[in-house]
Amino acid sequence: MKKILPFLFVLLHTVTFSQEDAWVYFNDKPNAQTYLSNPLSMLSQRALDRRAAQNIAVDIQDVPIHQNYIDQITAVPGISVMAKSKWMNALHIRGTQSVINGLTTLSFVHHVDFANKTLNTNKNTNTAASGLFNKTLDVQTNFPYGASAAQIQMLNGHLLHQQDFTGTGKIIAVMDAGFPGVDTTDPFLRLRTNNQIKGGYNFVNRNANFYTGFQHGTQVLSNMAAYVDNQLVGTAPDASYYLFVTEDINSESPLEESLWVEAAETADSLGVDVINSSLGYNLFTNAAYNHTYQDMDGNTTFITRGANIAFTRGMIVVVSAGNEGAKPWKFITAPADATNVLTVGAVSASEVRAGFSSQGPTADGRIKPDVMAMGAASVVTTQTGEIGYNNGTSFSAPTLAGLVACLWQALPNKTNAQLVQIIKESADRYTNPDNFYGYGIPDFQQALNTALSTASFAVNGFNLYPNPTAGTITITSPDNTVARFVLYNSLGQEIMKKNISSLQEETISLESFTSGIYCYTIVSGEATFSGKLIKK
Repeated sequence: MKKILPFLFVLLHTVTFSQEDAWVYFNDKPNAQTYLSNPLSMLSQRALDRRAAQNIAVDIQDVPIHQNYIDQITAVPGISVMAKSKWMNALHIRGTQSVINGLTTLSFVHHVDFANKTLNTNKNTNTAASGLFNKTLDVQTNFPYGASAAQIQMLNGHLLHQQDFTGTGKIIAVMDAGFPGVDTTDPFLRLRTNNQIKGGYNFVNRNANFYTGFQHGTQVLSNMAAYVDNQLVGTAPDASYYLFVTEDINSESPLEESLWVEAAETADSLGVDVINSSLGYNLFTNAAYNHTYQDMDGNTTFITRGANIAFTRGMIVVVSAGNEGAKPWKFITAPADATNVLTVGAVSASEVRAGFSSQGPTADGRIKPDVMAMGAASVVTTQTGEIGYNNGTSFSAPTLAGLVACLWQALPNKTNAQLVQIIKESADRYTNPDNFYGYGIPDFQQALNTALSTASFAVNGFNLYPNPTAGTITITSPDNTVARFVLYNSLGQEIMKKNISSLQEETISLESFTSGIYCYTIVSGEATFSGKLIKK
């Protein structure tokens, strides 16, 4: 996150680097079967439910590192264990080069990987597998957005809010540099009053005080969660949040990548749905650790590999593209290069790319950023509760991440991969992407409409089509089934009821209804199936 405090390099130029950062990777997890036979010993029920909903199996990467391995490494004189990753089966360690190299003599050590790549003698590559409760509709939500209207309306997020998709039931984890003021200031009062902060952790200081550090995290969170009438409304004001401090503002170190991965693993275990990260890494305080553009290939840096694994666990990871567009580096930073993260660049209120917004492609030629959102003169709140403006992809990412949660609330049966694809397809440059705008600016109302516009809806033998419809719908039901179709308007009021027989197709006219989105239920015995219906 050097772009936030560039003067750190001047302040820290006298630091010496006798100690090296490295990762030590292990061969196996001897007690894996014990954990795999009891998934609740490593993942919460909510995490398991998220996996089950997407047909994602618990696997060896979910199993913790063998404690005996950790103990033996910790006991080696001159070695400091700084972080750990069960997904990678690795520890982030610090020590002299000779002591770290000596670890390779241990039978359970697969290899070590120095952050300073010139010190690596092995040719190992560490690849990470990659893959691809609704509120009662009794009122429409029309928030007093004030100056923040532009950043929400650009994405048609206000239309989701009007349908009461405001993030309820979804959990977002925020990885950042600190969250001072979130526990005291008025813009987050609604968040606190409704108990939407589920918890957090300060991985940098290894304590539970996450309401400290640099206010960058506070500002990022405000794009999603703050609420001040007629000034600032976040994009997911009713979502719940975990706040994780992973960025050490005092220096730029590869350790921060490891802390990020450790936080992502924690988020996974807690059942988080969406991760927002407005952090990016390319250059470090110790220049020997610097990444190169060639490292931005989607599978090289530690943090990027961690982000890829997070996606395979069923979460959606939203990251800022970086603020390097006008600098010599100019390209995206890690983990924005990860294959399956939603990488977000920044545009102005007039939908023109901000000059600072990092560009693509990735080193292996993929389109990045993926999408754009408002990051120039974005409305935020500071640690003192003051409402103001700030610039950066740091703010376009959370603005979009909040709406990802809202869209997932509206489409709870979609997988993370399906939702990411739907969002990309809704963007205004989807058919003609480039490496400045990616696929363009998403339209979240269009994304919702597209998801509801499948050729037919079929659940337990019931079929409803077409959706959207210009005037009529047809419903078929399984044999020997009698059911009831009930249609509701946006206020939750019943406006139609029809009995459905399995002996014939039931054609229902909606000609008399105005265009819009309606809710329906199909009641059959004790089973009830619900959905959305679009009238053109």
